[in-house]
Amino acid sequence: MAASPPGLTAAPGPLIPRTAAAPVPSGGRGSRLMALDGLRLVAALMVCLYHYTGRGGTVSASWHASPAHLFPVLSRAAVYGNLGVELFFVISGFVICMSSWGRTLGDFFRSRIARLYPAYWVALVLVTGASLALPAVVHPVRLDEFLVNVTMLQQPMGATRVLGVCWTLWVEVRFYVLFALLVVLRGVSYRRVVLFSCVWTLAAVLCTSSGNQLLNQVVMPEYAPFFVGGLALYLIHRFGSDLLAWGIVAMSWLLAQSEATHGLWGPHPHRNPYVVILIVTLAFAAVAVVALGWTRWASWPWLVTAGALTYPFYLVHEHLGWFVIRVLHRALGLPAWPTLVVTVLGMLVLAWLIHRFVEKPFGPRLKRALKERKLGSRSPGLGF
Repeated sequence: MAASPPGLTAAPGPLIPRTAAAPVPSGGRGSRLMALDGLRLVAALMVCLYHYTGRGGTVSASWHASPAHLFPVLSRAAVYGNLGVELFFVISGFVICMSSWGRTLGDFFRSRIARLYPAYWVALVLVTGASLALPAVVHPVRLDEFLVNVTMLQQPMGATRVLGVCWTLWVEVRFYVLFALLVVLRGVSYRRVVLFSCVWTLAAVLCTSSGNQLLNQVVMPEYAPFFVGGLALYLIHRFGSDLLAWGIVAMSWLLAQSEATHGLWGPHPHRNPYVVILIVTLAFAAVAVVALGWTRWASWPWLVTAGALTYPFYLVHEHLGWFVIRVLHRALGLPAWPTLVVTVLGMLVLAWLIHRFVEKPFGPRLKRALKERKLGSRSPGLGF
């Protein structure tokens, strides 16, 4: 039976000891959630198909035709593929809450840095090199652009993004900082996650009409409901269903569908608003199914590999894929469908190489290096 979620009233002691594991129900909830790995790859492939067949611009130049003309059926579905990003954000809320439980603030930041930067730096070098070798696809990256992109802070600096998809990393980083400073700093518990979710939701609603750009950058009203929904779904997974957590999920879904419809249909009337709402609903429902433990049967080892490939694949697929499409389709004359299949498979292979030879060896080394203390001092309140 699932452990009862603690209430929000005062208790004679810490709700969940920050160094102890919270009670995990029996029946497999403590094992790796492989279905979540599969969902991450689904989200990445959705975004990939959008970038290859669901939009115009640079990819049309690579195809030397409109993707809607080359893939008339696929393109009508792929135009909604960018909603894979919103699925990523729901999953991220779930995973960050799960992975930060019982960790110090220092542990949290070290794990995020070691997870994000190695593959990102390699993708940055690869795309920069491709832009210099084949400048007909994207403009050659200047040295100053490359150097500021190394920080992953190019977007708030107003600099050119070498990796088009990295705008989502800036959204993720802001979520990490908010969650770390307001929850992880004092120790993750049911109560603190609930309070954080409620306060962030209220701030996002108020911020929407404030017109304050700085406040918008911090609170992220257009993305907050997706992260909050993921956080609440993890509480349901860890402690079992209760009305409060499901209420947060329901509120997040209601706000999320509004934000998605406003952002993805309003400026783009060729999309169907009902389809946008349906995809947002499916995103929440898919993570909810995992949270409830209904996917324990999905224990295939390849799902772990699929999850591991997701981040490097997401980083490299857009610009490098456009380069490959231009070479295969325009230069070598390969038909459109074989070009699409070979490009997607090629990006998956490249993602595996990055994971195998960059992330696996260098991620742990970077994490260990960040933990070394040359002065032998320790910050007592932060857990560094």
